[in-house]
Amino acid sequence: MARRQLTDAQWKFIEPYLPIGRFGPYPERLREQLEGVIWRFRSSAQWREMPSEFGPWATIYGRFRVWRDAGVFSALLEGLIAEAARAERTDLSLVSVDSTTVRAHHDAAGMRIGKDLMEALEEAAREQEEARQKGAVRKNRTDTPSVDTSDADASFASRKPCSAGPEAG
Repeated sequence: MARRQLTDAQWKFIEPYLPIGRFGPYPERLREQLEGVIWRFRSSAQWREMPSEFGPWATIYGRFRVWRDAGVFSALLEGLIAEAARAERTDLSLVSVDSTTVRAHHDAAGMRIGKDLMEALEEAAREQEEARQKGAVRKNRTDTPSVDTSDADASFASRKPCSAGPEAG
């Protein structure tokens, strides 16, 4: 048998949150199945790599999906928070599941800009745009004289095929 993941006190706390139906999971296998789920997420292994001590991997995965969809894990988390609050051991900073930080642009945060600063920023943006446009003109300029395309088309049409080409006869 695999080493237990949960202590008896932890299991006693968790057990009431796991659903037991008339035809559902047998109570004597619930602990092994939950510990199989815990093993999978602690090890980051694939479900198929689960040791047989927890039961068939497909059964454990199916049980996990049913519990996930039924909200068992959310209820367990809420129960854990409530129990910690009753014991006056609540530290909600440790409860965060998703620690994504969202930062707003300074305009959204209510930043106020004075009239002088706004004019200076607009002038700097205008100068930057002019410099960018001058750079684009400079890159497009060539030293070769321009060719009148109407003369080029006429001379191209009057030329005969090269002797090495497919039309050479």
